[in-house]
Amino acid sequence: MKAVSIREHGGPEVLEWIEVEDPTPAAGEVVVDVAASGLNRADVMQRWGLYPLQPGWSPYPGLEVSGRISAVGEGVSGWQVGDEVCALLTGGGYAQRVAVPAGQLLTIPKGIGLVEAAGLPEVTATVWSNVVMTAGLKAGETLLVHGGAGGVGTMAIQIAKALGARVVTTVGGPQKAAQARELGADVAIDYRTEDFTEHGPYDVILDIVGGDYLERNVHSLAADGRLVVIGLQKGLEGRLDLAEMVFKRASVHGTTLRTRSKADKAEIVAEVLKNVWPMIENGTVKLVVDQTVSMSDAAEGHRLMEAGGHLGKILLVNDDNR
Repeated sequence: MKAVSIREHGGPEVLEWIEVEDPTPAAGEVVVDVAASGLNRADVMQRWGLYPLQPGWSPYPGLEVSGRISAVGEGVSGWQVGDEVCALLTGGGYAQRVAVPAGQLLTIPKGIGLVEAAGLPEVTATVWSNVVMTAGLKAGETLLVHGGAGGVGTMAIQIAKALGARVVTTVGGPQKAAQARELGADVAIDYRTEDFTEHGPYDVILDIVGGDYLERNVHSLAADGRLVVIGLQKGLEGRLDLAEMVFKRASVHGTTLRTRSKADKAEIVAEVLKNVWPMIENGTVKLVVDQTVSMSDAAEGHRLMEAGGHLGKILLVNDDNR
């Protein structure tokens, strides 16, 4: 089979579509013939060498796919060859085939196409696990979403509104602000010209930025507020005012989906199937796809993501397996 390999750390040009060994399913796994893979910021960080791989992880990028099961490993029940699925991965999605733990498989929601479904697992699992399972967002509370135009942001806006929350988001530019409001955001802040701290306080903040946003995020929290940091686009360090945290009874959570155990991921996937899939199937929540790119030209997908002009997901389509 073929997969996208990272030749060396660097720009998009280091991605290569090469021949690699076919995967075989271990006990508890299936092999999926990949129709498409969702592109995520973590893939870009991995390409730059900023997301070190752990033992046992695939060297190929790609944290989510859609496709059809082509092989079933020992001990797997409830799934069979030919089933159309989407899946949450630890890596390896930029390929024609990938082995997946059965607990990380999801059915395709009704009304969603096979290719389009590749953009669902990572964003839905990220939003639900962090905003609901970790931060405990409740109806009537206010959520601040940084990066409301991206895949996670567009999904977070919609899920939070479906849960009855007030949603504020930061975006880059008036066009994206208008698009965020169309998705349900009550307030859309152009971070280039406005200060999000002036629109607080916030009960929950979902932060993909990191770096010097930390101090301002904590300052913007309401009493008993919860900050969840899931990205580090502006750096690894920030200032934390412990006195402000203590007086507010605030909490700061740093999380990443990729490093969670198989058991944790299976629990999150089950919660997504139970709670988010009905929202998608009844039209309350929709997946926002900006565009699709051929998987063999993954470098172009990475260029588009780094340019920052997209709204929602960019998908890499494996034309041979559609």
